[in-house]
Amino acid sequence: MTHTPRAIADLPTPCALLDEPRMTRNISRLAQQAEDIGVTLRPHLKTCKSLDVAQRLLTGGTGPAMVSTLAEAEVFADAGVTDTTYGVGIALNKLDRVLALLRRGCRLTVLVDNAPQARAVAEASRMAGIPIPALIEIDSDGHRSGLSPHDPALIEIGRLLEEGGAELAGVLTHAGESYGAVGQAAQARFACAERDAAVQAAKRLREVGLPCPVVSVGSTPTAHAATDLSGVTELRAGVYVFFDLVMAGIGACAVEDLALSVLTSVIGAQKDKGWLMVDAGWMALSRDRGTAAQAVDQGYGLVCDVEGNVLPDLIVAQCSQEHGTIAARPGSGAQVPYLAPGTLLRILPNHACATAAQHGGYHVLDGEGDVTGYWARFGGW
Repeated sequence: MTHTPRAIADLPTPCALLDEPRMTRNISRLAQQAEDIGVTLRPHLKTCKSLDVAQRLLTGGTGPAMVSTLAEAEVFADAGVTDTTYGVGIALNKLDRVLALLRRGCRLTVLVDNAPQARAVAEASRMAGIPIPALIEIDSDGHRSGLSPHDPALIEIGRLLEEGGAELAGVLTHAGESYGAVGQAAQARFACAERDAAVQAAKRLREVGLPCPVVSVGSTPTAHAATDLSGVTELRAGVYVFFDLVMAGIGACAVEDLALSVLTSVIGAQKDKGWLMVDAGWMALSRDRGTAAQAVDQGYGLVCDVEGNVLPDLIVAQCSQEHGTIAARPGSGAQVPYLAPGTLLRILPNHACATAAQHGGYHVLDGEGDVTGYWARFGGW
């Protein structure tokens, strides 16, 4: 829904603000990166969960796309997104929903990393007479799930899928450990590890006569740092559309690139403690403390004035459900100014995905700071 531009001061607090020019620059930056490297970009829609954002993010609005829930796949399929990868290992009780999407003409590719999954996907494919496309997840850094590219089970799973009635679509890896890699050089090393693991796995499958058309890699840090993706067919990333303080803390972006913030109102002060109280607690900001282990701890978020200018060393230091406590960053020596109740501030989030999930949509800002529209988002699984 769009409407006549209005002032931020007219909005309720707390609410999510989305700086459209910043978002557009972020989208263009990675699109150019993928083009320069020569791979297909498959954006992850889990951060935005918004049809309006997806329309601006996807080529022709139809994909390729990545999702983290079947609810996302279903909503985006309703909007015409027909090429989707579901990036969580498939739960066997969800195969009926996968088949329903395939029957509708949406090519939904699932993820497997073990033989029971592969057998279930193959059996469901046979029974329905519809080959379910499946990627084998490869572990490139020990972060989470997936197989080593050298695991003997890789070939077994490939054969279970391809010979059992499903479609072996290829391999996929995600270097989740890159979120702790500070600086482009470190992130580039993870990008190389992603590439090498996926390409090695693809080679092993092909050597035994199995198909591997898709070789998929990506995370926001590695996607921006990669320079050579020889043997890779597609690149994935998600949080880059908005970016956040975790990404800024490892040097994947600048604070000035962050497109998402939370508008909040000062409701009081504890002058003797050097605190300001605001109406954005963890229900508005989330409990994510992703910067706690970084060189600069941003608390529950970095404080800006209503125009989006950072107020140096002021953070949301504590949160309860609907209260946020703004204080000086420990050890900074900063002083918290007294701001009258009703003063509007903006909070930059640690983790854009988690903060966005607390809100029903985004109040969209233009380059002048005017509110030009409201873009709904959705949740669920």
